[in-house]
Amino acid sequence: MPSSFRIPKATIDGAYGAVMRRVAAGMWGQMPDNAYVLWHNRKVMNGVFGFERKVAKWDALDPHLKTYAVMASAGVIGCSWCMDFGYFMAREDGLDLAKVREVPRWRESEAFSDLEREVMAYSEAMTATPPTVTDEMVASLDEQLGHAAVVELAMMVAIENERSRFNSAMGLASRGYSDVCELPLAVPSNA
Repeated sequence: MPSSFRIPKATIDGAYGAVMRRVAAGMWGQMPDNAYVLWHNRKVMNGVFGFERKVAKWDALDPHLKTYAVMASAGVIGCSWCMDFGYFMAREDGLDLAKVREVPRWRESEAFSDLEREVMAYSEAMTATPPTVTDEMVASLDEQLGHAAVVELAMMVAIENERSRFNSAMGLASRGYSDVCELPLAVPSNA
């Protein structure tokens, strides 16, 4: 399903637009739909992209756990664009794509360790409205991962909530990023 663009898709033009198109083509093969929306407000766009560059450098949380957490959160929100892009980024990061494909069905799947399940349960609890995170969830994760990783986990889920809610609210849908991964876009079991 293509994006519906609830505000008109911007024309990314000028010298800055040319640079963005080259960077996007090199990184993702195409300009992501959220860039066409964010282009309408360059201050917001620059702030988001600058922040995302900093987020990409965080390394206290295992990258596999980070991916599972982000995708579990996107699944709760129902952001098909985020799930689709998540598969692509997992491939780029060298993750086991068959396992990543199981994230929307993590409760039924035998692919995940107990820790991975705890991370996804926490992500879903944090994404719920209102959040349903318990002291016991945090204590268990803190014991296994350490303070720095738990802080990073919480912030990654919060960031994915921002991403998924923005993309969903703007009418953005999957663009076929998962096609290059040769994975069909999975539907969360709770959707």
